[in-house]
Amino acid sequence: MSDVILASGSASRRALLAGAGVVATPIKPNVDEDAAKAGMRAEGLSVRDQAMQLAELKAVKVSRSTPGLVIGGDQMLNLDGEAFDKPTDMDAARSHLVKLSGKAHRLETAIVVAENGIPVWRHLARPKLTVRTLTADFIDEYLSVCGDKLLGTVGAYQLEDRGSQIFTQIEGDYFTILGLPLLPLLDYLRVRGVLPT
Repeated sequence: MSDVILASGSASRRALLAGAGVVATPIKPNVDEDAAKAGMRAEGLSVRDQAMQLAELKAVKVSRSTPGLVIGGDQMLNLDGEAFDKPTDMDAARSHLVKLSGKAHRLETAIVVAENGIPVWRHLARPKLTVRTLTADFIDEYLSVCGDKLLGTVGAYQLEDRGSQIFTQIEGDYFTILGLPLLPLLDYLRVRGVLPT
């Protein structure tokens, strides 16, 4: 049975795996994501392709020096072809919420498993989330109550917390929205003998 490595510093992804009974050792991939994204955007890559390439970059980088099945993941918010990065401060978080207000967006959620420096499995999930029309007062109160933890999410919301108040409709599974297409990954880990069938 192979060791499972999570090429990520994401507490959310670690918690989802642990909750499902998957023991994964976290190793930060130390990838310059900003530089990688800038290069991909200069090439005109779609938001979904950017997410997939970043997930692969993380998995392969760790897999080159670490034996086992290395899971790399990335999630990008796609609003009509515009990629949203994590907000850098509360003003940027406010701007995200204003832009998302009254519109539907997708969370391009990519996962790649690499072994011996080579990608061996890929999956992309694209949940669609519809944001209700948000008032300025609601946004002010939301940012005040939730604070800096919103800076760790691409849309400046956390569905598992007060973020549920933002949406009118969600199409897609909860795990994927939190950053990991867990059910397809568990299927793959069963195929590989990591989990019992």
